[in-house]
Amino acid sequence: MGTVSDYFGSMVFDDKVMRSMLSADIYRSLRKTINQGNPLNPDVANAVAQAMKNWAVSKGATHYTHWFQPLNGVTAEKHDSFIQASPDGGVIMDFSGKELIKGEPDASSLPSGGLRATFEARGYTAWDPTSFAFIKGKTLCIPTAFCSYSGEAIDEKTSLLRSMDALNKQALRILHLLGDDSVKRVHAVVGAEQEYFLVPHELYEQRPDLRFTGRTLYGVMPPKGQELDDHYFGPIKPEISRFMEELNDELWKLGILAKTEHNEVAPSQHELACIYAKVNVTVDQNQLVMEMIKKVAERHGFVALLHEKPFEGVNGSGKHNNWSLATDKGANLMSPGDTPHDNTKFLLFLCAVIRAVDMYQDLLRISVASASNDHRLGASEAPPAIISIFLGDELTAVLKSIEEDAPYEKSEDVLMKLGTVVLPRFSRDNTDRNRTSPFAFTGNKFEFRMPGSMSSIAFPNVIINSAVADSLEYFADELEGSDNLTQDIYCLVRETMKSHGRIIFNGDGYTDEWVEEARARGLSNYRTTADCVPHLLDEKNVQMLLAQEVFSRSELESRCEIMLETYCKAICIEARTMRSMAIKRIAPAIEGYTAELARNASDKKNAFPDLRCSFEENTVRKLSQLTDSIYEDVDAMMSILNDLSGEDYSAESKIIRDRLLPAMDRLRHDSDSAEAMTSKNYWPLPNYGLLLFGEK
Repeated sequence: MGTVSDYFGSMVFDDKVMRSMLSADIYRSLRKTINQGNPLNPDVANAVAQAMKNWAVSKGATHYTHWFQPLNGVTAEKHDSFIQASPDGGVIMDFSGKELIKGEPDASSLPSGGLRATFEARGYTAWDPTSFAFIKGKTLCIPTAFCSYSGEAIDEKTSLLRSMDALNKQALRILHLLGDDSVKRVHAVVGAEQEYFLVPHELYEQRPDLRFTGRTLYGVMPPKGQELDDHYFGPIKPEISRFMEELNDELWKLGILAKTEHNEVAPSQHELACIYAKVNVTVDQNQLVMEMIKKVAERHGFVALLHEKPFEGVNGSGKHNNWSLATDKGANLMSPGDTPHDNTKFLLFLCAVIRAVDMYQDLLRISVASASNDHRLGASEAPPAIISIFLGDELTAVLKSIEEDAPYEKSEDVLMKLGTVVLPRFSRDNTDRNRTSPFAFTGNKFEFRMPGSMSSIAFPNVIINSAVADSLEYFADELEGSDNLTQDIYCLVRETMKSHGRIIFNGDGYTDEWVEEARARGLSNYRTTADCVPHLLDEKNVQMLLAQEVFSRSELESRCEIMLETYCKAICIEARTMRSMAIKRIAPAIEGYTAELARNASDKKNAFPDLRCSFEENTVRKLSQLTDSIYEDVDAMMSILNDLSGEDYSAESKIIRDRLLPAMDRLRHDSDSAEAMTSKNYWPLPNYGLLLFGEK
């Protein structure tokens, strides 16, 4: 295959390819559209389409698709071939600018949250020239936005691009006020860390819960879990290493900067991290990362589990969203420099984030809400549902000194001495990392740790971009016309700390004391999707997102409806799966083992009347009681499930939260108690020992 540099990006219609295949005038015009948001010229579109087709065909492509991201968390594509009928009765390979710019997929079976009636099938896809086209298999994939017949966004990309425009507009106002007129574009840059589990394919096929829901609905932890911390960063098994090598190759061919790979904390859990890119590119690429993890895993005899909590009792999986701001000149606006106290540009952008996170903490929680992520948030591997910001001691001290108008004494650099002359000495970073913080500053970026491993990161970044744009707009309004800009900036920093400093917390977010302290500070704590999603339509949130022109009111209403509907349907699928497994597999297995124990006890007593057979008798009694409880649990769960009509998802999400989920927990508890007592020879499912450790 050659070196990585030989084939990196070989399946991407990237800037290098465009420069080589387009005329100078066409290329310059397209770059202005990409870099500055200029309207796309139809002649340019035709030229790009021809070049794109020629390049794709040279790579073996026969079809093209408008690749888009509907509101179901995954991607969608409808393939059309390049062939057109020729006058001589044959075919030619053709692709027009019109076909590049617009597609018309059927939108009737994709989530719309009431934005279109069932009989209104037409939808439109529109080419996003800011994200490069690429080839999968024999298909040219063209990243696009997706809208309804009436023009509302029913995808993830459209609102993301709008939020990028809003952020750019307000960031430029601030930079121009500070005298930096050379910057023409500011964009969010994001690096995504993707966690996942790998389980053997043959075991996955024997678990209906994994196949239908992506997580184990039943299962007892084996004697060993992650207590010894021996999997995290541990040696990678050869079969996993081979999988990772092929995964890297596939991602590199797609121009995805896959950088870091390692074992994660839980057994059979792993992580892949990519280098930063513009946020819309990162969002597209992360969808491809998830797709390729699954495809490559299949080729190596594994199934990749992207669910946030596939196994009870060990860490679940998240997707850390590392967010920062960069200019078209390459400057990182979130870099504090050597003297953050005097770096007014940095302080303004930092305070914009502080104000944004505090004012719209509910929106940040909503942006990561799902039935699957509810299992993870607040557990020992994930931040709590309470939103807070970690800044570290030094930055907090800088802001406190400004708030209190007191002198700031910079701490001395700490030289790390490891006690032996052969090891190098190095300076300690001025901020630690806080893994319990949902929104942690880590040197020159913020790490949003709450997104779930199988969700799109588009919506979280829409909210971050929009909320920060709102704060920057407020700051720009306050500073325009200032007679003493530096003094007024420090006044804004002081005001931000007084009004929004409550969101800063550098301690342990897992403690009960923090829950109480957060309540005293007035911070929200929405533990479930049912709790938080209705607040998407709170008037302050609606007005901000309308003002930034990121959503229309109807688009927000539809997204709220879709999120609650998805929550309800996902849990109902789990409940029905639990019933099927309990009735058809688990209870019969327990009864079979119970019957064998009873026969054994009877045979022993017939042969040796003086034997007590207390083990058999006690186990039969306990398992019989558990079997009765399992059937009762199923009946109780199904009674609740049958009351759900699907007519009001907001109301039914509360019923699911308060009644159905506890009923499901009781069923699992009784089944797991029985599994712990039942012979492995009778248990009908591959157990956790097999799934996580390959235990025989």
